[in-house]
Amino acid sequence: MLIFPGKKANTHKGLIEQTILEKYNHYYRLACSYTHNEDAAKDIVQNGAYKALRNHHTLKDPQFAETWLYRIMLNECFQYMRQPKHISYESILEDGGAELGSTEDTYANIDLQKAIDMLPEKDKAIVTLKYFEDKKLEEISAILGENTNTVKSRLYRSMKKLRSALEDGSAQSNDGQHTGKAGEKNDL
Repeated sequence: MLIFPGKKANTHKGLIEQTILEKYNHYYRLACSYTHNEDAAKDIVQNGAYKALRNHHTLKDPQFAETWLYRIMLNECFQYMRQPKHISYESILEDGGAELGSTEDTYANIDLQKAIDMLPEKDKAIVTLKYFEDKKLEEISAILGENTNTVKSRLYRSMKKLRSALEDGSAQSNDGQHTGKAGEKNDL
């Protein structure tokens, strides 16, 4: 029995604050992978942090604080993705990072990003957490509240879809090009 019931809640609040500060960049990268917009990602992390701190008393086990926070951030990402988007000419230029006459590609692998974006929300979350956040399957299953075997099978199916999408994309980009075997001259 706690003499000061607020004491436990305050320790959770401190733990949550500390975890948010330590993992802020992870949450930000996660949000960026969904939004592709720095400002929106910052808003998502800020809203997620606010909700976590406001509801700190719902954290049952302090050892799962990081998992609990990831779940909150993912839910914020999902909520953002469901909102209708308002597009302006300025936002298109900003998001694309394009200036008139600019030919520089700002994305490391735009085909991979497009393929990941085509996945359903939970499959995208699994791929992002596994390969971009280096989470173990057990951690991912705890974050998403699903069985580990379900996460494994979804990851396998998602990777198969990504492989197929990337192969289709590379086949389409090579259709108009003449390629020869190594060491042969191409007379074009």
